[in-house]
Amino acid sequence: MSVTSRYRDAWEGFWREAPDGQGAVFWDAEPALTAGPHLALFEPHLTDPGLPMVDLGCGNGTQTRFLADRFPHVLGVDLSAAALDHARRADPAGQAGYRLLDAAGKGEAHTLHAEIGDANVYVRGVLHQADPDDRQPLVDGLAALAGDRGRVFLAELSEAAKPVLMGLAQSPAGPPPKLAPVFRHGIAPGEVADDAVPALLRAAGLTVLAAGELPLTTTEYRPDGTRIELPSKWLVAGRGH
Repeated sequence: MSVTSRYRDAWEGFWREAPDGQGAVFWDAEPALTAGPHLALFEPHLTDPGLPMVDLGCGNGTQTRFLADRFPHVLGVDLSAAALDHARRADPAGQAGYRLLDAAGKGEAHTLHAEIGDANVYVRGVLHQADPDDRQPLVDGLAALAGDRGRVFLAELSEAAKPVLMGLAQSPAGPPPKLAPVFRHGIAPGEVADDAVPALLRAAGLTVLAAGELPLTTTEYRPDGTRIELPSKWLVAGRGH
């Protein structure tokens, strides 16, 4: 297993404690502010919108359900069983499927690809949470899921996000209520250099087809009432053009 047990246990602890309901955790912003704008950037690059759509790192499934309204076959995957419990409870009609998956784990992404074939893959804010040694295996897993025809959309915190998060964490009043559990469970975000992400994609055999910047919207607010947004970059990648 590639992902360390510490990392998996941190996520299990976080999701076991997290309340049900959309918006209850720090990054669980409504799809109109997250997957919606991302999809507008992603869709023009899809060679086949009918391929399965995999929401990797789906958490409690808020964005997964949004995608399931728009694509015929959507699968939310996460390495936390507790997160998937949240996702299934929030989706009693079973709009999407949900599955335990460690995308950085040896062979797991290949096994899923063998089952569902090429897929389009949506990934928001996952890479910076992975331990540095797991980042290339994780991106290799994305490439395995995409295969020859699928496309990958990756939204990731930029380097500029770290000082914002550290500033929030070190506020005299303490971190905002929804950010505090993230730090308490040892899920403090790591720093991924902006130029490292395209390099990881290239090393996995993927070509960057489009890229840009778009803030990552959170569910938390500053004392002045403004919503906290974190600087982020997005990329679309796939094999060929």
